[in-house]
Amino acid sequence: MSAGRPLTRAERKNFNRAEHERKIKQELIAQHGNELGTFYAWLRVVNIRGTQNYRDGDLTFIREVVRALQNVHSRHVG
Repeated sequence: MSAGRPLTRAERKNFNRAEHERKIKQELIAQHGNELGTFYAWLRVVNIRGTQNYRDGDLTFIREVVRALQNVHSRHVG
């Protein structure tokens, strides 16, 4: 956490975001099992981050996710 000092606003925001994502992952894994829960957690976090980046006007994250999904799809479809 902190090194003997209070966290800055940006550090606190990042810490809270990481804790929230960890909580989402744990809940989904408990509900759906390890593999499916991890996949659902990944989708949820990507959705959250994508929405935040879209609102900020930064589309690079969304493009990277789309590219990664296209690569996975092309490997499994043929």
